[in-house]
Amino acid sequence: MAAATVRTAGTSDEERVIAVVTLAFGTDPPSRWMYADPREYMTNFPSFVRAFGGEAFRHGTADYVDGFAGAALWLPPGAHPDDDALVLLVQRTVAEPLRTDLMALFERMGNNHPREPHWYLPLIGVDPLQQSSGHGSTLLRHGLARCARDHLTAYVESTNPRNVPLYERHGFAVVGTIQVGGSPPIIPMLRKPAPARP
Repeated sequence: MAAATVRTAGTSDEERVIAVVTLAFGTDPPSRWMYADPREYMTNFPSFVRAFGGEAFRHGTADYVDGFAGAALWLPPGAHPDDDALVLLVQRTVAEPLRTDLMALFERMGNNHPREPHWYLPLIGVDPLQQSSGHGSTLLRHGLARCARDHLTAYVESTNPRNVPLYERHGFAVVGTIQVGGSPPIIPMLRKPAPARP
């Protein structure tokens, strides 16, 4: 099977990218801990995608594969999730008993980032109908080429333990576990740049 082509999402692609990421995270443990009710998940997770990874659209680093089978939202050094939008979304849409743990989880995630400039991959996902087709690897290779070009570290939080081997195959290493209260564990992973050639 020919490798899919990776494209940069333009303004007109934003809704389709958010839709495939929402589909991909439909069985993601922390996402469904946050929104256990299917209707609440489908209603609110697209807003979460915008708040958590939407800066990628503004930086031209939102990638998708042909047919919107999968997408990755990369944040370049200096770009961050929209914390204010996240707080408002949590206050408005997340069940009250979870809010404190969820906000503490986000805080720990933020504090766990590398101190040096780095590329951050807050969201990557493939349509469940297209999974195991190599699209995740294609998206990762494309994004990691930017990291190599800039000679910078890449950072991702694996929210599903099943995805850890995929990231490891692409050079990431587990650097800990993040968990608050009853939240599912989140596994931060780091990929250091290759040593500079003399």
